[in-house]
Amino acid sequence: MKRRVVVTGIGIISPVGNDLKSFWQSISTGKNGMDFIKRFDITDFPVKIAAEVKDFDPTEYMGKKDARRMDRFCQFALAAAKQAWQDCKLCDNPPQADRAGVIFGSGIGGLETIEKQALRLNKFGPKKVSPFFIPMSIINMAAGYIAIALNLKGVNSSVQTACATGSTAIGEAMQKIQNNDVDVIVAGGAEATITPLAIAGFQVMNALNDGDNPDRASIPFDKERSGFVMGEGSAALVLESLEHAQARGAKIYGEVVGYGSTADAYHITAPSPEAEGATNAINLALKSADISAKDIGYINAHGTSTPMNDKLETLAIKKAFGDYAAKVPVSSTKSMTGHLLGAAGAVEAAVCLKALQEGILPPTINYQVSDPECDLDYIANEPRKQQIKYALSNSLGFGGHNVTLVFKRWEN
Repeated sequence: MKRRVVVTGIGIISPVGNDLKSFWQSISTGKNGMDFIKRFDITDFPVKIAAEVKDFDPTEYMGKKDARRMDRFCQFALAAAKQAWQDCKLCDNPPQADRAGVIFGSGIGGLETIEKQALRLNKFGPKKVSPFFIPMSIINMAAGYIAIALNLKGVNSSVQTACATGSTAIGEAMQKIQNNDVDVIVAGGAEATITPLAIAGFQVMNALNDGDNPDRASIPFDKERSGFVMGEGSAALVLESLEHAQARGAKIYGEVVGYGSTADAYHITAPSPEAEGATNAINLALKSADISAKDIGYINAHGTSTPMNDKLETLAIKKAFGDYAAKVPVSSTKSMTGHLLGAAGAVEAAVCLKALQEGILPPTINYQVSDPECDLDYIANEPRKQQIKYALSNSLGFGGHNVTLVFKRWEN
């Protein structure tokens, strides 16, 4: 019999708050994290708006020397993981080291480091490239740093499924614990791609919003949507077997009960026009949770604010949920956080868990113009008080990756 898996700790670094309390206050009240880019000179860039992390000081979580030797995405990851570890109180009573692990990813990794070191190479030659260039830029180093800091000697891996990375990490962690490979896993994702190269790269793909109004930049499901807004940050969840959590009297945010993962096998960036992959991921997650679509009380949509994603995710929900699709509340919190790429799914998992715990369904803010092809209940502009038992989160990524997670409200 598979073991039950619960979440006992959450850590967040985000555009709308650098801890769980401030993050949830922002998300549950509809705070917009968008603003004009301040991390670099945007004079020559058509794209001017992003969702940057504000007031983050890495030395609150690590020494100055360590911070200098980490890319920003790793700083975010370690900060979120340490918050989650403190939150779950395992720092007071550490688990058996070889029964605890890390599954943590990033969509792109240390791009800021790569950009800076490429410039150094071109300007000063190969001898001036930093000896820390490689460990600062590779994606798996987030998991490595977390394991070192928390002394976790079990599974240690890094997943990369583009914008579905954070959700994949949580789903894989759930399965490891269900199968009794480990008792505890820190799972999540981190991203720091508000950089000149990343903005330029997504910009020339026509993937980003290039408007000049932060309140009309990330507008999922709105007919006037024109592209996503780059976000940054990290979320870390501590997953435990129910037995392990109860044995130590841990507080529990909720259960992770369903995981579905599929491929479109269609195109490197465009979603399948019939949304088969996303539909199948939802169905697999519901089957994994052993529930029906009608049990779901809230969907946290991938909802990127791109024309194709929102239209086809709506189609996938309709296909998977049938007539009930019109009745289930849906929202995209990317309307507040922007799109955190590889961290998005982990951040949105935290949203689902808090929605279940607090009985508040967060809104899709700045929604104004309805789209006939996006005609579900998108919880427009204002949060909704509603007690629910199950929440579902979708994550879809370039390459045709589709991941769905299902969470259940904790009832002691």
